[in-house]
Amino acid sequence: QNISGEHGLDSNGVYNGTSELQLERMSVYFNEASGNKFVPRAVLVDLEPGTMDAVRAGPFGQLFR
Repeated sequence: QNISGEHGLDSNGVYNGTSELQLERMSVYFNEASGNKFVPRAVLVDLEPGTMDAVRAGPFGQLFR
């Protein structure tokens, strides 16, 4: 959530920032997907189904494919 906010992304991966520098550095943590959305390049979580469900149900669940 912190990194998304620092790069001007909302919880759906849509860029709402105001800085050109944010867009220039977006590829450090995110890949651009269709519809001008950004998705994380990597996510390190426990693959247990309960953990995955908790991530998907959380405030940034829509950010993941």
